[in-house]
Amino acid sequence: MAKINSFEDLIVWQKAIDLSVEIYKLTAKFPKEEIFGLTAQVRRASNSVSLNISEGSVKSTQTFINQLTIADGSATEVLSGCILANRLNFISAQDLEKIRPIVAEVTKNAKRFKKRFK
Repeated sequence: MAKINSFEDLIVWQKAIDLSVEIYKLTAKFPKEEIFGLTAQVRRASNSVSLNISEGSVKSTQTFINQLTIADGSATEVLSGCILANRLNFISAQDLEKIRPIVAEVTKNAKRFKKRFK
């Protein structure tokens, strides 16, 4: 495995940042009364993905594996929030389908990365 100089070198982290950017764009469409509700929850979950990856990257291997697991769960939480937003007509089906592959890529990369350590 190549030497990692920074969490910024990790593709899984880069994809997590892409996810947060898309989530901020999408949640801007949510109703203003959701600013402290679903908007905040989905944004926090999306931020949690990259933040857990970066934090774990500077800790022990076991801690990094745990942080990747948390990041994976947060990415899934983002998808669940977007499904709810779609059902509430806050975002379109097309918007939801834009998020699915990003979440899938983040979770796939997190799982692949964890397997390298096991």
